[in-house]
Amino acid sequence: MSTSITPKAAFPNSTFGIGTNAGARETLSILVVSPDNQNIAECLQFFKDTCTLCGGYSEAKELLRKERPELIILNLPLNQVALVEFKVWLTAEAFNDIPVIYNEAALKEVSIKQLYRQKLVDDVVNIQEKYARLHYKARFISSLNAKNPKVNAPRKKNHLTKIAHNLFVRLMDILISGLAIILLLPVVVFIAFAVKIDSRGPILYRSFRAGKGFKIFIFYKFRTMEANAEQKVEELASLNMYNTENLQPHFFKLENDPRITKLGRFLRNSSLDEIPQLFNVLKGDMSIVGNRPLPLYEASTLTTNEWAERFMAPAGITGLWQITKRGKVDMSSEERIQLDIYYARTRSIAGDLKILFQTPTALMQKANV
Repeated sequence: MSTSITPKAAFPNSTFGIGTNAGARETLSILVVSPDNQNIAECLQFFKDTCTLCGGYSEAKELLRKERPELIILNLPLNQVALVEFKVWLTAEAFNDIPVIYNEAALKEVSIKQLYRQKLVDDVVNIQEKYARLHYKARFISSLNAKNPKVNAPRKKNHLTKIAHNLFVRLMDILISGLAIILLLPVVVFIAFAVKIDSRGPILYRSFRAGKGFKIFIFYKFRTMEANAEQKVEELASLNMYNTENLQPHFFKLENDPRITKLGRFLRNSSLDEIPQLFNVLKGDMSIVGNRPLPLYEASTLTTNEWAERFMAPAGITGLWQITKRGKVDMSSEERIQLDIYYARTRSIAGDLKILFQTPTALMQKANV
């Protein structure tokens, strides 16, 4: 439950950056996300007339829907999944121009390095020592965000069109996935048997993936790699075809991946390993058409204002990336994300049908990636 240090409204109208006298302290409206209100409140007395406290990200979302603060301070142990989900939510709701600062005192050193490396927040500050200058820092970060046209670009939404589109897509997903599961049942049984006798390990590969709005779900595929494949990611990092000096965006894929089994290579090149995702579609975790759901270690590098927009579209089995660039080794990570963002901005019923009809010709890939 949220509390205010004073009985004023949660986010009263402030004079932050507008019409203030030189040298005068601006009044900031601040939202503090902290399960330990007493610990953080003591060092925020400088801002006590405009500071609102809440205990977690869910409460923060509710408050943000009512009023818009000028600074968000996070004062809680780092939960990367929860923070990335909150970051993506801020982008989806057009709150991503609000500066987000993490209190250094609430973090371990390894967490501080992680936040800086992945740019999950605008800054990490020891509030107990630097609270008197927070309003200057907030003003500076806000001015930088204001110069980024992607941050404050208005989003025109036709809610009736959106509802109709989502309803049509869901009905199409249920119909196609249900029918495909029935028709492909003999194929599923045969592949399951083949995977079992080809190599040691489970028939299905399960992993946590991030879909629309960074919804986390369990993702299914036929296993195409050795059972201990994920333990070799760091060992093979230098061979990553997406390897670049920039940390964002970051994907991991190898050409001629040595972890893939003989049967797995055939299943991948023919896209037969994707069949179990039909159950994800039937459950509602994914759609037939959309952006590929990402492993959490990849999704966590795509939370800046520039890249997080790709999570505005549903997760899909096939999509714009698949029909244009799937299996091509000359594709950069930036190009892949731009295709995802373009789809998220322009998706329509007609566009989804076009992608669906073009998918069969993209199922067979030539490169071993």
